[in-house]
Order: sequence, then C-alpha cells, then structure tokens
Amino acid sequence: MGKSRYHMLFGQFLMGKGLIDREGVFKARLLQKEINLRIGQLAKKKGWLTEEDIERVLIIQEETHEKFGAIAVRENFLTKSQVDELLKEQPDSYIFFGEALVKTRVLSHDELIDNLKEYNRMRVAEALKD
Repeated sequence: MGKSRYHMLFGQFLMGKGLIDREGVFKARLLQKEINLRIGQLAKKKGWLTEEDIERVLIIQEETHEKFGAIAVRENFLTKSQVDELLKEQPDSYIFFGEALVKTRVLSHDELIDNLKEYNRMRVAEALKD
C-alpha cells in the first residue's frame, strides 16, 4: 500500500482536495526559493559560503524544513553571530509553503488556515493509529 496520509506533504494534501494544481505548487516553491535563498546568497557575497555550501544546506532544508540559518550553524558553515548579521541585512524572513501560496494568490489566508487545521488534525489522527 503506498504512503499513509500521515506522511503526505501539505502541498500533496491540497492537490488531493483539488484546491491547488502543479502550477500553484510551482509558483509557491519558486517564491520560497527566491526568498529563502537570500541568506545564503548574502553569506556568499561576504565570502562566508560557497555555492556548494549553500546547496548542502538547501538539501538538508528540503528534508528537515528548518530555517537556513539554523542548519548552517548546526553544520558549522556559519556562526550564530554571522547568521544574526545576515538576518539583520535580509529584507524578508523565511517563508513557509502555505505563506507562499497566499502571497502568490493560489489560496486565500482563510483557506490556508482552514486547510492547515484539517491537515494537522489528519496527521494527528494518523499518528495515533501507528
């Protein structure tokens, strides 16, 4: 049998309900990539990270959904003070997938909140079954 719904990503959940399509996912992920990459690019400009370092952090981020700076510190690519400095320079902070869906007008804020609640209830129910 495939993955349980508990392991389903939020985007897959929304697609399954017919609320978004691949284009909506693409728009939101593109916005995420543009905004979330900024701290890495700022660090690269300062000579603190290489393109390879950034890619390594982004790969981890895809799996853990943690903030770029937290990963970079934990993996010893940057110090906490360097991340703090970068965050002060960064015009926008990290954007989550749901926020990106709202900013790209794929979902309304109310639709996001309602569906996040439903998604989280589903995940809790599935986790309790395991």
